[in-house]
Amino acid sequence: MKEKNVQHEAEVLHQKKLVLENIKAQEEERKRIAVMIHDDIGNRLNILSLWMNNLDTKGDEVIKKNIYSQMSSLIDAARSISHSLYPVNLESVGFVLYVEELIANLSHKINISMQVMPGYEKKDIFVEVQLYRIIQEFTTNVIKHSTATDLWIYIKDYPLNMAVIISDNGQGFDYDLVKKGMGIKNIESRIKSMNAVHKWKSSLNKGSRLIIIIPKNHELPNQNSLN
Repeated sequence: MKEKNVQHEAEVLHQKKLVLENIKAQEEERKRIAVMIHDDIGNRLNILSLWMNNLDTKGDEVIKKNIYSQMSSLIDAARSISHSLYPVNLESVGFVLYVEELIANLSHKINISMQVMPGYEKKDIFVEVQLYRIIQEFTTNVIKHSTATDLWIYIKDYPLNMAVIISDNGQGFDYDLVKKGMGIKNIESRIKSMNAVHKWKSSLNKGSRLIIIIPKNHELPNQNSLN
C-alpha cells in the first residue's frame, strides 16, 4: 500500500509538472506574439498615423478625417489584442499599477475598488501574470453575465501565503451549472498553475466571491485557510 501511495503521489506530481510546463509554454508564446504586436505593429501604426496626419490631401478634410479615424481604430485594436494575449507592460509597470490601469479602463462599465494591504511584496512574474489574468477573467465574466454594479478586490500578504478575494454584488450563479464554462475553467486552471487553493462562494441574487490562497514557498496551502 505504501509503495502504491508513493507511486500515486509521484504520478500526481508529474502530471502537475506537465500542466505547469504547458501553461508556461503557452504564456511564453502569448508573450512573444503580444510583444510583436505591441512593439512592431503598434509602433508602425503610430508612425503611419502621424504621417497621415501631416499628409496634404489638397483640402479634402473628409478624406483626411476618415483615414485618421481608421488608423486610430487599428491602433486601439492592436493594443487590445496585445493586452488580451499577454500583459506586456506588467513587469515594468508593476502588478498593482497594472491592475489599477485595468480598473480605470473598465470604470465606465462597472465600479471596481481594490484594497492592497500594506506590506505587499512583488511576486514572481509568472504568479503576477496569472493573478492579473484571473482578475481580468473574473471581471469580464461579471460584466458579461451579471447584473453587478460593484466589484471589490482585496489582496493581503501573510508570512507563508497571499490571500486574494474578488467579489461582486451581482445576481450570483450556481457553480454546478457554470463550472464547465470556459471562464471558470480558465480561472481554475490558472489557480492550479500557482499551486494555490481556492473556494467559490456564490448564491443566486447574493453576488459571488472567489477566495484564493497562493503559497509563497510553492507548497500547497491548507484548505482550512479558505474558511
